[in-house]
Amino acid sequence: MARGGFAQWGNDLYTGRRSYPIVQKRRVWFSIVGLFSAASILVILIQGLNLGIDFRGGSELTVSGVTTTDEDIALDAVAEVAPGEEPHISQVGQDAVRVQVSQLDTDETNQLQDALAQGYGVPATEVTSNFIGPTWGESVSMRALWGTVTFVLAASLFMAAYFRAWRMSVAAIVAMLADVLVSAGVYALIGWEVTPSTIIGFLTILGFSLYDKMVVFDKVRENTVALTEQTRSTYAERANLAVNQTLVRSINTSVVALLPVAGILFVGGFLLGAGTLKDISLSLFVGIAVGATSSIFLATPLDVALRQSEPKIAEHTKKVMDHRAGLVADGVDESMLAAATAGSAQLVPGHHQGHNAQPKRRR
Repeated sequence: MARGGFAQWGNDLYTGRRSYPIVQKRRVWFSIVGLFSAASILVILIQGLNLGIDFRGGSELTVSGVTTTDEDIALDAVAEVAPGEEPHISQVGQDAVRVQVSQLDTDETNQLQDALAQGYGVPATEVTSNFIGPTWGESVSMRALWGTVTFVLAASLFMAAYFRAWRMSVAAIVAMLADVLVSAGVYALIGWEVTPSTIIGFLTILGFSLYDKMVVFDKVRENTVALTEQTRSTYAERANLAVNQTLVRSINTSVVALLPVAGILFVGGFLLGAGTLKDISLSLFVGIAVGATSSIFLATPLDVALRQSEPKIAEHTKKVMDHRAGLVADGVDESMLAAATAGSAQLVPGHHQGHNAQPKRRR
């Protein structure tokens, strides 16, 4: 789409000349989210997350200054010293190999250091070892869990207080949890190691997801001011207009955020093999993409589904529908009513529009 065409498209979305029935098709989006969430749970249960040594504890040896990063050399060395051990081997940069195994005693560690040095043809001083106990791994896991729980609770309270609507808070939190679940499912499917950097990435995408949903919900609140004082549009239609009005902003923000993360993922994960860059960039890339999508197709539609159960909103929706039926009976052009139903800014003549109505267009 050309620059002018994209700008015109965005302007049409904001003014209501063009509108996509996103909220109206919420059952479709709920089904898709449910399918992805169920698939993520199955992948996590069946394949499991590849927890790093920081979470499960164990011994880590790093071989520096190697001329080859062939993993078979490390596998043979581990099999010689600790038969039956299933090591996790990864490349660190261009000239280093990292070997992670379960806890080894001092003698086994020394033997593995010598075997790795001999296999890769480097001095023994180029092989460093590090031990992380199970207590440390348990502590890291609990801190990661509590950090996530604290963030979710704080975000819930903040949104409930800011919007003065607990349903918006519930919708946002459900959408953010779905973001994390799907991101974790992708991580389990790919099989990359979950490290503290991954957890930092997950917490970061929760913040991005919350910000994106706050922008959309703020527009929903603006569009629904004095909602019951007019009979042109329902809560669902004004919420759908808000989603369309913020659609371009969501796309632009996501693309701007994804481009540098994609660069880090490609360079760190596939060129340099850098563990920290790879771990955090993958979680960020998947989380930002999923978070932006859920803001559009899950958070607001879920808020509408929850608000429809309110007697006040349900009564107003019925009042709007009855009024439209009366207008059609009086000969009002049905195309204008269809535009209003889609969330358009076009106004039906003769209505009281409330404080948040869009201005009439000149013919």
